[in-house]
Amino acid sequence: MARNNGGWCNVIHLREDNARFVLLMLFIFIYLLIGAAIFSAIEHETEKEDKIAYEQKKEIFLEHVNSSMNNTSFEVFQALFEDFLSLHEETAAKGLLRNKKRDRWDFSGSFYFVCTVVSTIGFGMSSPSTDTGKCFLICYGLIGSGATILYFNIFLERLITFLAFVMRSWHMRQLRKKQVGSVGSKADRRGSQGSEDNLDNWKPSVYYVMVILTLAAIVIACCASAMYSAVENWRYLDAIYFCFVAFSTIGFGDFVPSQEPEYYMQTLYRIGNFLSLLLGVLCIYSMFNVLSIIIKQFLNW
Repeated sequence: MARNNGGWCNVIHLREDNARFVLLMLFIFIYLLIGAAIFSAIEHETEKEDKIAYEQKKEIFLEHVNSSMNNTSFEVFQALFEDFLSLHEETAAKGLLRNKKRDRWDFSGSFYFVCTVVSTIGFGMSSPSTDTGKCFLICYGLIGSGATILYFNIFLERLITFLAFVMRSWHMRQLRKKQVGSVGSKADRRGSQGSEDNLDNWKPSVYYVMVILTLAAIVIACCASAMYSAVENWRYLDAIYFCFVAFSTIGFGDFVPSQEPEYYMQTLYRIGNFLSLLLGVLCIYSMFNVLSIIIKQFLNW
């Protein structure tokens, strides 16, 4: 009876851990939706105003160049040119010139932005331009990044627990196949059943986990690179390079997917892009954690 109680306690504890993992995932997803809605409400109108201001300034500058070049002194022309160039640089820094046909701060663009914030990727293709948006980003990023890092850590724990469950299940299946049915062997199994029910005794080594995470990251990167190469017209090597930069949350911003206003099978591509980044970051972040343990063991700290 004690063995059964221990087994049920392990099952209940496992279910509670899985429930916490799922609830945290739902919390982060709802948090992303709320953040996307708020950032869109704060920044979208300002983005439209900035685009209009840029186009008006551009037209004024071109009119001076085309109609009054001969009647305008070099000093006046230089001042107009420098003024427009400064506006051009500010507008480009906001990401408004990379693709003028697509709004950066509609709901889908804002959702993409908050995903890069909480995952700490930070491509840099968009950034808040209003004081309200900047202040909100500080508070939003602190909570969102903390919750996401916690989610990554719990993911690694759930992965290790799953591997332990698989190893224990395989071992128990082998025991059942080799079962002779003698009284002595049954008594031995009763005595060792408590230790076999405990998943802590079946946790794999860090090297085994490292191999699995590495293989998973390679598979995800190769599949994602094939998708990016076909849809974004990137070279496959550039796509592989982007996957490492994005999955490791370095986020240079020299390659950024899903920036065109329209794609073939756009909804499916954006879902694939989201899942690729999510799974890739999960694997690489977990792999870095395991790698740090291996390095610490190697250095014998």
